[in-house]
Amino acid sequence: MSGAGRVVVVGGGIGGLTTAALLARGGARVTLLERSARVGGRAGTLEQDGFRFDTGPSWYLMPEAFDHAFALLGERVEDHLDLVELDPAYRVFPEPELPGEVSQPLDVSAEPEKNWATFEALEPGAGEAVRRYVEGSTLAYRTALDHFLYTTFERPDRALGRDVLARLGTLGGLLTETMADRIAGTVQHPVLRQVLGYHGVFLGSSPYRLPALYSLMSHLDLADKVRYAQGGMYTLIEALERLARREGVDLRTGVEVTTIEVDDALPSLRRPRRTGRVRGVRLADGSVLPADVVVSAADRHHTETELLEERHADLPPAAWDQHGPGISALLVMVGVRGELPQLPHHSLFFTADWPANFAAILGDDAVSDPATLHVPETASLYVSRTTATDPSAAPPGHENLFVLVPFPADPSLGADPASRERMEAAADRALDQVAAWAGISDLRQRVVTRRVVTPADFARDLHAWRGTALGMEHTLRQSALFRPGNASRHVDGLLHVGGGTVPGVGLPMCLISAELVVKRLLGETSAAPLPAPLRPGYLAASLPRGLWQRLTVAS
Repeated sequence: MSGAGRVVVVGGGIGGLTTAALLARGGARVTLLERSARVGGRAGTLEQDGFRFDTGPSWYLMPEAFDHAFALLGERVEDHLDLVELDPAYRVFPEPELPGEVSQPLDVSAEPEKNWATFEALEPGAGEAVRRYVEGSTLAYRTALDHFLYTTFERPDRALGRDVLARLGTLGGLLTETMADRIAGTVQHPVLRQVLGYHGVFLGSSPYRLPALYSLMSHLDLADKVRYAQGGMYTLIEALERLARREGVDLRTGVEVTTIEVDDALPSLRRPRRTGRVRGVRLADGSVLPADVVVSAADRHHTETELLEERHADLPPAAWDQHGPGISALLVMVGVRGELPQLPHHSLFFTADWPANFAAILGDDAVSDPATLHVPETASLYVSRTTATDPSAAPPGHENLFVLVPFPADPSLGADPASRERMEAAADRALDQVAAWAGISDLRQRVVTRRVVTPADFARDLHAWRGTALGMEHTLRQSALFRPGNASRHVDGLLHVGGGTVPGVGLPMCLISAELVVKRLLGETSAAPLPAPLRPGYLAASLPRGLWQRLTVAS
């Protein structure tokens, strides 16, 4: 090894950008390679005919994770993002009892006491029951934050603090029952059950498949606030890009990595599964960029099955037959003439037969076999009207709508002209459903611009496994220490970041995964977040057991 501390980060999504910035601050010579013309990955942006759309995440939740990631870089979120609180946090449109009727919506407020009163009016006793449920969610959230989210699980015992051991009985129940079971023991009203369970989609799953531990998600919208970054969520990506460049990252777009180059290496007592040592990455033009450390922020399946030789992969092709990809999505982005006061910033449209809806897109088996999945005719879906908060997202006198319809993870959907035509028809159905339930009689007639994104687009543009919109589903066997780790078992110097590793999918989780890369390099095995800010050149103080010492100093 040269001792130069050369790091190549493959992929410029939020995890890759943050990792690059953190490692450059630590003293590494970092090059970030992004195949697209812009960084951001799933957290993208689209500007079309004067309209602006966030093409990926649109909920700003778990602010602690954002605050801490920026603090590590010596920054404050509020100096980069203009965050506003949303009230209502979101509106729920239940499926009308009869076709042709308008839904009777329910607003979830930014004020908890107002919500308890709203829930009590729907079901006697529900206000107090949900309040207690949310108190438990907050406790589970704090436990996860303090013990499970900021650990690499290199030393699982380090996550078991005294307070965790004291709650083992409770935690056992949260792991053995489903989220839906826990909710069913709290409230009976179907809409209230949906309010407590819709977060399952954020994790690529459903409340019928998630462990009850994920009831912690209700803390985020019912105890905390729902926020929005003025100018769009992509302003977060732009801020991280600025910080990465400030720290000295060589950021290159329009560059595709075709291979992670690995030199053969013998197993050792410490590394009994080792087959190689990272040497660099090969680009589409045939050139090789040397590296002491490679961090892949690319789709995990693509990394393991396309960028690595099979003998060096932790998860070779056959292994993926035992995993489930979670949901994909049909995205419908439209610019609309005139106002849409019926819709707040966030709206959720829930079908009456929720189990059937989830069974259509996820199936009944753990791996979501595409042969058993189908596109539902009437779907539960999410609508964002950004212009409710940020008029700059559309020309004067117009609104923008982002519609997300949970879909099967099937890359054939939208892959050929015939399928594409069916996807456009599904987009029409989604818009008509929104119009009918919300009482907007002429919605489709007022559309002046439109873009539809399908699972095939996710597969093509993001190398997404089976066209999934989020990444590997968060079932129990694909969560926490059972999720693919962030350090290769076979290749020294290869690390992973993003939704394909711990702690999981979503913007906050990807930010935390960047910090976990730092922990691996430092040899830090604690379950607590790193002290902030990280001092410039901090990698020089890495522990002897850390990868940085082994790969760039001791060699």
